[in-house]
Amino acid sequence: MTTYDDRASLTDLTAVVERVRSSVEGVIEGKPEVVRLSLTVLLAEGHLLIEDVPGVGKTMLAKALARSIDCSVRRIQFTPDLLPSDITGVSIWDQQRRDFEFKPGAIFAQIVIGDEINRASPKTQSALLESMEERQVTIDGQTYELPSPFMVVATQNPVEMEGTYPLPEAQRDRFMARVSIGYPSADAELQMLDIHGGVNPLDDLQPVAHAHDIVKLVEAVRGVHVAETVRRYAVDLVSATRTHPDLRLGASPRATLHLLRAAKASAALSGREFALPDDIQALAVAVLAHRLLPTAQAQLNRRTAEQVVQEILQRTPVPAAPQQGGLGMGRPAPAYPQQPPRSL
Repeated sequence: MTTYDDRASLTDLTAVVERVRSSVEGVIEGKPEVVRLSLTVLLAEGHLLIEDVPGVGKTMLAKALARSIDCSVRRIQFTPDLLPSDITGVSIWDQQRRDFEFKPGAIFAQIVIGDEINRASPKTQSALLESMEERQVTIDGQTYELPSPFMVVATQNPVEMEGTYPLPEAQRDRFMARVSIGYPSADAELQMLDIHGGVNPLDDLQPVAHAHDIVKLVEAVRGVHVAETVRRYAVDLVSATRTHPDLRLGASPRATLHLLRAAKASAALSGREFALPDDIQALAVAVLAHRLLPTAQAQLNRRTAEQVVQEILQRTPVPAAPQQGGLGMGRPAPAYPQQPPRSL
């Protein structure tokens, strides 16, 4: 088993993340919090759903993240006529060998970009369920492992209704976080005109990290300590969504696990070997809101899932400082003050 001492130091590994962050921010101007969340999901071994109106750079963000890492990348343009076999692959009869030969689909890559994922039928979307959760694909009774690291970055437009299919709850629940890029500020948009006006910035984007660097980062994130009080705080937040009167569907236990993993990745990005309640608070909306279904009355009152999560954050007590104890890395656990909720 790999121990913390066997891995590179957290400082060395976070330097790799800083290179990737700078590379992506060179393409996506004025959105450092969105880039940080994307890297958090990558290091937490999750999948990212980018949901926003057309033209704000959803696909550009996904491509910039993929091109900044020297790993295999496949892009899938989801359309109504896309078949599940186009994603997972298909077995074809080989006349010479007189046997079936498996032809891998687009899912067999380390970073998979799913553009306009809600334009494909639910049947096709379901082809992603096994790969996103178990990192494997089963075809004709044969199971094929997917490469590591593995991440699905999907985009969708929430305002378009023609030719789209809403993502099923099971599909949304497999995305660790949802992010909206939003419109840029006037200064950032002016800078975008200067940079993007004549050339495509993706053309000059070169990899600044290797796939094995990301694997090491993921291992370091797994070793981040989370105190019992912080874990219970995450459970309390998720449990509150299941009994809230404005929600007819709360967050699943998978959401609790995703929230914990994302908090550990956020702590590592901040150069810490321990997670704080502040990490949980900062990620709660991005990790939980897209899984929740408001009641009909809440929708009539224009109550969004994001507002409900913010309300739960305000009502749930923040845990007190933990007792001194081991981090599992040979260092004492730090005390931390209660902090008000913040967002990314």
